[in-house]
Amino acid sequence: MCVCKLFVFLCLSVIISLGLHVPPSPPLSSAVQMVERGTALLKKMEINVAEAEKRTGKNTMNMQETYTVYLIETRWVMNNKGGTPATPDCLWRRYSEFELLRTYLLVTYPYIVVPPLPEKRAEFVWHKLSADNLDPDFVERRRVGLENFLLRVASHPVLSNDKIFFLFLTEILLNINTDCLIVDPPFVLLFRRFTDLKHYSDELSTVIAQLLRVRARVADRLYGVYKVHGNYGRIFSEWSAIEREMGDGLQSAGHHMDTYAASIDDILEEEEHYADQLKEYLFYADALRSVCKKHDLTQYESEMAAQDLASKKQQKEELATGTVRVFSLKGMTSKLFGQESQEQRESRLAALEQSIQEGEELLKDKNTECQEFVRTAWEDIERFKEQKDRDVREALISYAIMQISMCKKGIQVWSNAKECFNKM
Repeated sequence: MCVCKLFVFLCLSVIISLGLHVPPSPPLSSAVQMVERGTALLKKMEINVAEAEKRTGKNTMNMQETYTVYLIETRWVMNNKGGTPATPDCLWRRYSEFELLRTYLLVTYPYIVVPPLPEKRAEFVWHKLSADNLDPDFVERRRVGLENFLLRVASHPVLSNDKIFFLFLTEILLNINTDCLIVDPPFVLLFRRFTDLKHYSDELSTVIAQLLRVRARVADRLYGVYKVHGNYGRIFSEWSAIEREMGDGLQSAGHHMDTYAASIDDILEEEEHYADQLKEYLFYADALRSVCKKHDLTQYESEMAAQDLASKKQQKEELATGTVRVFSLKGMTSKLFGQESQEQRESRLAALEQSIQEGEELLKDKNTECQEFVRTAWEDIERFKEQKDRDVREALISYAIMQISMCKKGIQVWSNAKECFNKM
């Protein structure tokens, strides 16, 4: 784990050193002061992923590849009493660099529900939309998702104060204390609520995935229903050519049908936006599972430390009483070649006593660390739950409003067609 943290840190340093930084940044001392104040970075800095750009270059295998880079713009909002907008800082980042940043955050803050990135490849999309990673619509949706990721991290009470995250945004060369990157992770005791959380994350992932699949199927059928209204438009137009008195009414009704059929493209594009909001929480479920996996691992290692201490205490008791409870090679050796001398026994007892004391201190420290892990992790999980309830509620309400608006447009189209028929 220590090696992994150090590797991630080194990779981030290399990537940041290769980034394209356009305008000059604020002075280093003032920037560090802003980061270290302990409040969310988003209150002091505006963050945008302004645009995406397709580029061609050679990868690590010296092979030509086409990829997309995203322009991050940051603008300080502090100390700007004159009212003149601050000049934004700009730099380009690839999606893989965002992945590396999130991996660093996962390793460094195992007790935090780290916000997810948008999907790397198109999934759960309505089949009429392109699944090509370089498709402009997909790139635009990913740009919005990457900006949302940065805003989530920048508004988090803990993650927003991470200096590597600040470096990722601004490319300012801060004096990073690398000691914080190689601290052994804390260990967690087994609590029922973490087991429940793991089950909840699995169920949340399943429910949202099913919802997205149903939405994709409904969108596909809705597209067919709307487009088939174009046939009404064609038929009414052809019919109007052979009618004198009814011709104008039929022609107008056909025009309304054509407009109705064409409106589905904009409707489904808007609907895809709400689907992306749900996808974010599909990926958040993976973040919850990461916290639970960390819990399982540390719980196992903590139990191993407790078992090791119990084994040493048993060895001390057996050595002190001269009885062996279970079969051991040492016991057979003693029977074959005789018992240890008093000095040897006392020396071993003293060594075991020292080892037991160290084991007890170690277990005590781990239990304290575990309790702190549970406390901090659960605080962040509670924060996540409030955020999730608010975001999902707003997304579903907006989706329902969009559906109501769509139905009203359909009613209006047929009401207009009715008026055309009445005038014939």
